[in-house]
Amino acid sequence: MPHKTLTRLPGLADVHVHLRVPGGEHKEDFSTGTAAAVAGGFTTVLAMPNTTPPLTTCETLHIVQQQARAEALCDVHFYAGASPDHLDELPALARETVGLKIYANQTYGPLRIDNLATLLRCFQTWSHGKPIAMHAEGRTIAVGIGLAAAFEQRVHFCHISRADEIALIAAAKARGLPVTCEVTPHHLFLTEADAARLGPFGDMRPRLATSADVDALWAHINATIDCIATDHAPHTRAEKLEPKRGSDAPPGVPGLETALPLLLTAVAEGRLTLTRLTELMAHNPRRIFGLPEQPETWIEVDLDAAYTLSDEGLHTKCGWSPFSRIAVRGKVERVTLYGALIFEDGALIHSTKRTRS
Repeated sequence: MPHKTLTRLPGLADVHVHLRVPGGEHKEDFSTGTAAAVAGGFTTVLAMPNTTPPLTTCETLHIVQQQARAEALCDVHFYAGASPDHLDELPALARETVGLKIYANQTYGPLRIDNLATLLRCFQTWSHGKPIAMHAEGRTIAVGIGLAAAFEQRVHFCHISRADEIALIAAAKARGLPVTCEVTPHHLFLTEADAARLGPFGDMRPRLATSADVDALWAHINATIDCIATDHAPHTRAEKLEPKRGSDAPPGVPGLETALPLLLTAVAEGRLTLTRLTELMAHNPRRIFGLPEQPETWIEVDLDAAYTLSDEGLHTKCGWSPFSRIAVRGKVERVTLYGALIFEDGALIHSTKRTRS
């Protein structure tokens, strides 16, 4: 059997992950979600607050932090959720979270801020030391840019997907405004044609866009875009195929285990460099969100491994991927966290607790 040549990269950080705890553990939990993260080369994940109950109070936050410390296989940090009912908790939450998440457009879950007065209070109250991450689409992005300028607050735009959105963010950056943005693999590699093919398994927010929108994102991959984030949002097959009576299938797709192979394939095709991939998936996320360093932590990838993505063997509890049957080049072979080998040859090593307390 020929010897594999492995390339060492820093442990990746995903700034947009739904681990479904509390309230959605049938979809994902800290153990399965972080197993998927490690298998995908991520040693740090940032968990979203639109849970049940949402992470809008210190009491709920402390419960999930303790649970994550006991169950997670890699480092997990949390966002605070913006809620009109708990704005008084924001100063305390700012001390214990990586940022504030504001849902300003349609989303799946209990959190949404849809009036200007509440938005203003969020920007007035939140700590200036940490970013405000916004789910903003279309014209709402212009609102976020205006608020960033008016309050001198750092705003991070989640899952940008349209040509006019990325152009607007590029213009804001050119003027020195404190904004950053992320894109997802599904918005980089899938289009509305794939949405029609995949049905409910290709439905997410923002929805998949046109080929021209995808081309625009790639045109900005080396300048405007700051992070690749998965927006890992697992739902069970049953929920996708048989939604509750009177409801649509919940939007969202898993992505932790497929993101790096897809981006390594783009490297193999010359669409970006390995150095730029590392900036987008490791260095920039840590810089933007002030994440702690992870000493003696790295991943090893086989850049030459050619294979087809599959639903078989996924670590995410939902057990499916919109990228199944897509050919890729590049594979995670080993993950070392804090000096301990925790993943090798497709298998997790669970001998001891590996995360930093």
